[in-house]
Amino acid sequence: MLNKLNIRNFALIEDVQLNINKGFTVITGETGAGKSILLGAISLLLGKRADLSTVRDASKKCVIEAEFNISDYQLQAIFEELDIDYDDSTIIRREILPSGKSRSFVNDTPVRLAQISQLGQHLIDIHSQHQTLSIGEEDFQYFILDTIASTDVQKKKYQESFYHLGELKRKLHDLEEQQRQASAAYDYNLFLYNELDEAKLKAGEQANLEKLKAKLDNVEILQESLSESLQALTHEDLGALGQLRQSATSLKNAAKYDEKMAGFSERLESVLIEVEDLTSDLEREFENVENDPELKTQVDDKLEAIYHLQNKHQVQTIEELLEIQSRLEKEIENSDNAQSNQDAIKKQISEEEEKLEKSAQVLFKNRNKVVKNISEHVELMLKNLGIQDAQLKISGDFTKDYTAQGGDRFEWLFTANKGQDLKAIKKVASGGEMSRITLAIKYLLSQHLKLPSLIFDEIDTGVSGEIAEKMGDVMLDMSENMQVISITHLPQIAAKGKTHLRVFKEVVNQKTQSQISVLSTKERVDELAEMLGSKDSESAVSHAKSLLAQ
Repeated sequence: MLNKLNIRNFALIEDVQLNINKGFTVITGETGAGKSILLGAISLLLGKRADLSTVRDASKKCVIEAEFNISDYQLQAIFEELDIDYDDSTIIRREILPSGKSRSFVNDTPVRLAQISQLGQHLIDIHSQHQTLSIGEEDFQYFILDTIASTDVQKKKYQESFYHLGELKRKLHDLEEQQRQASAAYDYNLFLYNELDEAKLKAGEQANLEKLKAKLDNVEILQESLSESLQALTHEDLGALGQLRQSATSLKNAAKYDEKMAGFSERLESVLIEVEDLTSDLEREFENVENDPELKTQVDDKLEAIYHLQNKHQVQTIEELLEIQSRLEKEIENSDNAQSNQDAIKKQISEEEEKLEKSAQVLFKNRNKVVKNISEHVELMLKNLGIQDAQLKISGDFTKDYTAQGGDRFEWLFTANKGQDLKAIKKVASGGEMSRITLAIKYLLSQHLKLPSLIFDEIDTGVSGEIAEKMGDVMLDMSENMQVISITHLPQIAAKGKTHLRVFKEVVNQKTQSQISVLSTKERVDELAEMLGSKDSESAVSHAKSLLAQ
């Protein structure tokens, strides 16, 4: 139940603080006084998108805060699901900063707009004038059926199956499209893959092949260089190796007479050993360096193939060619496996369609059970509200045309006059009839939704006199089990309220402001008399008193 509502710097409201009582509260005021501003503030509080243009003074923060007593409504599970701390006395606050940024809080903890929007659905049902027309809309009609039939579990199961089936069908479509594209390129991709596969490419081999090619291309130069080097080392008279040996012998003799010479001798002996080893290695290498035309052809052919593939695929390395080969292999494999993948998806689709149909049938059966009760209830209430010959027929058919709502279609047909054909409710019901039908539906829904609060925004449009009084009785009856707030322009309804709020405008410091006051009994008489004609009229005042006395 809404206990307190504080509004600051919103539209025409500078600063308003309201205490809202339980039971039936009515709100009246002249057109343009700001009654709808209250609804706008509550809607903003409970998740409506913020608009900086609604802020009274754009240089200051706009704050809307409400306190709800929800101890009797078992909403703990909802709070837990939304990851919000529960409190029997819950305070919700919405702020719009001068920058245009919006912030929301529940019990002083920041929350996302989506969280507060979902929570708001369990706190207040705001019936706007626009919603009166929605009684003829399919989505609202399904909402009525599902609420009365208590189909939450069945509908959730159906919708899970419905959306899963949609995902499977999209997946199948994507696979079919991929196969179509793959089929067009399959032969070419297979050719490219085979060409790469036949090349027997190995990571890192290009550098080794290019080094080997350089050696094979310059065999004669290598042989000549090695021969000259060996000649310089091993020439009988002038070879470096012979001269080193002679020098080593001389130093060895000198070491017999001078210890210092012994060190030189050892060092030269080490050099001699190293040069002899080097000479042996050069001799072996010289023997191994030979012209091999067959190997040279193989290396040239392999490198030519590599260069050709790199140029063809516009890459620089073998590693990049191997990546292309791997990708082509996957594409070919996907194409080869496409049909089996599609068959598997089709099997899943068939199984899900079977589940969907069963869920839809259960949903339809449960909805169909309540249509008679809804019709009878609405017709009875409409008779009490002055439409004596009202007929409402709700007929359903299991069409198997599956939507998010189910696999059925329900027609809501109505006539207000005996002898006239039943037709779609939104085509034949007048504004006053729509108001009364909506009130009858809301009365029925209130018994199933168990909402703490319900706000009517001029649901009395198109009615007056005795009918308005009966509509007021209905709302008063509803307020026995929930908080009901009605914005009204009819004195017959305003007189039924246990609490009466008046919205009015005044000029303060050269600026127009909307104010709200709780009316005393005398002030109520004046307000009702003004609504009836004039508070200066004795007959209007007398009529106002009689309305309050009822």
